[in-house]
Amino acid sequence: MNYEEYCKLSVTDMAALIREKKVSAIELVQAAIDQLNKVNPELNAVVHNCFSAVLDDAEKIHTGRFAGVPFLLKNISQALEGELLTSGSQLMKDYRATNDSCFTNKLKESGFAILGHTNTPEFGLKNITEPKLYGPTRNPWNLEYSPGGSSGGAAAAIAAGVVPVAGASDGGGSIRIPASFTGLVGLKPTRGRTPVGPGAGRQWQGASIDFVLSRTVRDSAALLDELQVIQDEAAFQTPLYEGSYESVIQGEPKRPLRIGFTTKSPVGTPVSKAAEDAVHKTVKWLEKKGHAVEEAETTVDGIQLMRNYFLMNSGEMAGVVKGMEQAFGRKLSAKDMEIESWILNVAGQSVSAAEFTASLASWDTAAAQMAAYHQKYDLYLTPATADHAPKVGELTHSEASERQLLEQMEGADATRQQEIIYDMFLPSLTVTPFTQLANLTGQPAISLPVHLAQNGLPVGVQFMASKGREDLLLSIAAAVEQSDIWQGMQGNPYFA
Repeated sequence: MNYEEYCKLSVTDMAALIREKKVSAIELVQAAIDQLNKVNPELNAVVHNCFSAVLDDAEKIHTGRFAGVPFLLKNISQALEGELLTSGSQLMKDYRATNDSCFTNKLKESGFAILGHTNTPEFGLKNITEPKLYGPTRNPWNLEYSPGGSSGGAAAAIAAGVVPVAGASDGGGSIRIPASFTGLVGLKPTRGRTPVGPGAGRQWQGASIDFVLSRTVRDSAALLDELQVIQDEAAFQTPLYEGSYESVIQGEPKRPLRIGFTTKSPVGTPVSKAAEDAVHKTVKWLEKKGHAVEEAETTVDGIQLMRNYFLMNSGEMAGVVKGMEQAFGRKLSAKDMEIESWILNVAGQSVSAAEFTASLASWDTAAAQMAAYHQKYDLYLTPATADHAPKVGELTHSEASERQLLEQMEGADATRQQEIIYDMFLPSLTVTPFTQLANLTGQPAISLPVHLAQNGLPVGVQFMASKGREDLLLSIAAAVEQSDIWQGMQGNPYFA
């Protein structure tokens, strides 16, 4: 199978061709491997492969809806027994998973043929993918730019035609941000919708969730049908959707929707003309379709919510470092990890239990405010990102700035440490301030490719819905996909 044929296939197309014996699993897997070998030297999307194992096993997979369809996992949380799982960290460079994660196991039950793991920033902490361990992943649309993060390797692989979908995760926008930067569909499901663990049932206290990136709305719907689960051991659960998400996308929304929108950053930072244009273009299309759309911000204090988000990150990172110190039998230092990881760890050691509890309580306040918002509006429309992708290296700290941050942390009290963290992440937050809200409230949200900036790079819009209403998001997404504002891979050199 040549690339021109292969790259046009969706996951659902591939599964149908295999079932109908029009193509073999080996042919599809080999096509994926061939494309990966061709593009990975310049993109650095995949950091570990298991080609020999998958070629041996591909024709032996006979069960599951997606039996024999090639797939890539993300190099954090999506463990494959016996394979490397480094989380982008030099400390973990030799770690091999001792078991499959529940998410991976569910994918294997569905029949996917797993090719390897995609690049991710250290511990998934950044909105770009430039770990020191592996080096930067580059954007297929323009190699000078980043595909975003933390699911940047997955996004690059899909946008370069290696696979039609790939494993991703989203703890602050890590599915939706790379989707916006690479012209993909990026759905973050409701908290508790998809498998977690074992041993990681809270995943950033519920902020993070595993799912996929895709090129089509149908593939996202099909994978949500396949992956939604009630998991007894999970800390968070949401009722199963009783219908089929794939059936939801067959037609327009059943009634005109009430949609609130904004182009203003929730943390008061600038928003590019490209991001504003993406939203206004979408608003005009929605109004033409008969939906009731009006400008309406939420009452959530975005700046305070981000401060509480970073406080959670601090506590979580301190816990990770403590666990690694026990595993390695030694104290770790700033030389053992990247600056963001270390600074969060240091600050986390000064966070009291009372402060941590209060920060989580603010998430619940935001969730209540958003529940009230959705009493009036079915959907909330914003830019997915405040601008197109940054250049590779643009948001990575220099050695001088790293030294300055370490000096600032010395002797700083807990309050000052949190201020340093906010300032440390502010340049990144300025580019991507819209996505974190859904992580902290637990709502589903989706990024859709509707616009190109003047430099030819994609910029997406984000729709949010109330908890459990992925059906609404997928319904409106499917309608957008069939419209003249859909951008998708148009303009991507790998799909020319």
